[in-house]
Amino acid sequence: MEGLGGAGYDLRLGRLYRLKSDGTLGVKERTLPRVEEDKSDLFVLASGDYVLVETVEKVNMPGNLMARVLNRSTLFRMGCSLYNAVVDPGYKGTLTFGLKNLSDRKFTVERGARIAQIVFEELDGEATLYDGKYQGGKVV
Repeated sequence: MEGLGGAGYDLRLGRLYRLKSDGTLGVKERTLPRVEEDKSDLFVLASGDYVLVETVEKVNMPGNLMARVLNRSTLFRMGCSLYNAVVDPGYKGTLTFGLKNLSDRKFTVERGARIAQIVFEELDGEATLYDGKYQGGKVV
């Protein structure tokens, strides 16, 4: 298994989406931004750019596991960082993260590059299975 590391599994960049409108997060309602997929194989992020990225890999989380996603160190050495959430038990599909170029330099990344590592944790006791809006790998 090529992506298997010492403590987790590497995740590769699949699709990249650029935000095209504003978003709103209220107490009872939310409006997600419109996104546009960038279909190139080489993505260039200018200083300050924020995009959504989707993994090549899919997960099928059992009820007794959760996962955390961490940046690969090469990513932050280039001035970039991922923004993500816990992968809940019961979640199925690709994973979507925010990717921001925090540096004052241009950052170029290729589709298929390893950008993150997923680390699985066993849960003790009963867990509530994920049944939310993004089930199945929905980006927005």
